Amino acid sequence: MDAKILKAISDQTRFRLLKQINKKEICACDLIRFAKISQPAVSQHLKVLLKAKLVKMRKEGSKRLYSTTQKGKIVLKDISRW
Repeated sequence: MDAKILKAISDQTRFRLLKQINKKEICACDLIRFAKISQPAVSQHLKVLLKAKLVKMRKEGSKRLYSTTQKGKIVLKDISRW
């Protein structure tokens, strides 16, 4: 695993967000409710996950929908083995 991935998953909140996104495609507004943190905080966490290429984003109207990339799925699978 490279440094960007390790940085992304080392934060408990980001790791929880990644696991939630892995369950299904989800909008940022639902992630805010799930994590119970502010919108700017969720945006910063998503930025790190996007930079590490663990999640991807697509726009649908005014919503931004997030889903796990193949790389993100592999990382979560590898971590579950620990």
